[in-house]
Amino acid sequence: MPSHSSAARGAWRSRTGFLLAAAGSAVGLGNIWRFPYITGENGGGAFVFVYLGCVALLGLPILIAEVLLGRATQRSAVPAFHRLAGERSPWAAIGLLGVAASVLILSFYSVVAGWALHYAQLSARGALTGLSADEVAATFGAVAADPWLSAFWMLVFMGLTTWVVVRGVHRGLELCSKALMPVLLALLLVLLVRAASLPGWGPGISFVFGLHASDLTANGILEALGHAFFTLSVGVGGLLAYGSYLDRDTDVPQSGLAIAGLDTLIALLACAVLFPILFTHGQEPSQGPGLIFVNLPIAFAGLPGGRFLATVFFLLLVLAALTSTISLLEVATAYLVDARGWTRRRAAVLSAACIALLGIPSALSGGPGLFGERLRAALGGSWLDLAADVSSNWMVPIGGLGIALFAGWRWNELARRAEFGRGSSLARWYRLWLGLLRWLVPAAVVLVFLHAVGVV
Repeated sequence: MPSHSSAARGAWRSRTGFLLAAAGSAVGLGNIWRFPYITGENGGGAFVFVYLGCVALLGLPILIAEVLLGRATQRSAVPAFHRLAGERSPWAAIGLLGVAASVLILSFYSVVAGWALHYAQLSARGALTGLSADEVAATFGAVAADPWLSAFWMLVFMGLTTWVVVRGVHRGLELCSKALMPVLLALLLVLLVRAASLPGWGPGISFVFGLHASDLTANGILEALGHAFFTLSVGVGGLLAYGSYLDRDTDVPQSGLAIAGLDTLIALLACAVLFPILFTHGQEPSQGPGLIFVNLPIAFAGLPGGRFLATVFFLLLVLAALTSTISLLEVATAYLVDARGWTRRRAAVLSAACIALLGIPSALSGGPGLFGERLRAALGGSWLDLAADVSSNWMVPIGGLGIALFAGWRWNELARRAEFGRGSSLARWYRLWLGLLRWLVPAAVVLVFLHAVGVV
């Protein structure tokens, strides 16, 4: 039997290290790439306020539950459910689904992160400087359509992620998060100061924080619900694994508030940076996924010091992506360490190799061939789009629903209450947390799931 001692598995050396790592798990492309463009598509302010409510009332209860399950069992996703519900319990399928979801998400996520890495070096070399709008758009089209370029940068990014995870909880996850998260915040603040000096600052901030209720649709409300789950990284087992490395007396509810707060702050800061830049140059905020790789380079090109600012921005995107990919790879790694007794190095390297192989079709999806134009013609979309849809719209909502149902209904009442209150200054909020977890969260997750499959 494998050893599950803290020495064998690893442990956080400080609460700050855990908070930064867990916040880094939540902070990623979803904050700096996806949230700004879906905010633009849904009219700004009212959508933002609905999203904030969804994070507080829906995402946060699941986040706390997932970390509590990890701390209570000192196990990763699948063994945690075995320990609480029995070796043969079907509840373990929630953990397996989380492992599968993390693998699939990382397989395409690393491709997009690789594009960000490529764009960072393009900006640093000045390769985007002086290009027209059409040339910038053509540059992104060429990058996405070049399978070998996409595969190369995906492998580079997976190599960085693997190196961190192999180093372990303290020397890898914790030290890396302590270094990356402050740098990420500093880069955001540099860009925010520059954005505040632009003519588009007023209109941009009004767009993000003004209540434009007439622009909010039912579809936008459901998208805010779905993104609240996605951005907090709940339902895939990463936070459960991180919770398993916690000291028994860590204040989990208070830590959950800090993690969700930092994640939300970075998403709002990203919007406060991006939209003033776009409004300054007369660009539409509702540009969809191309907002980052097409519209922003055009906008940066028109600013004094644009080359430097573009380099800073894409470096920011790379760092945000890396903090998330670390936690995604940790899910599979921790599972193999706990359930199979593998060494961390073996588990991380072999997991990364399998994920990289699975990511090759996403890297090839913009070009010709079987996984490119032929699959796009057959499916009406790319392999990367399919992987993103299956993982984000199906696997993550089901995983979040499973965690909410298990923690809210299956977990022993005395054990659940004791874990929530252990070391916590927020123990008096137990009933509110449990009520949200049992009733509001499942109803909302089911609604998001039905929306994703086109029922509502």
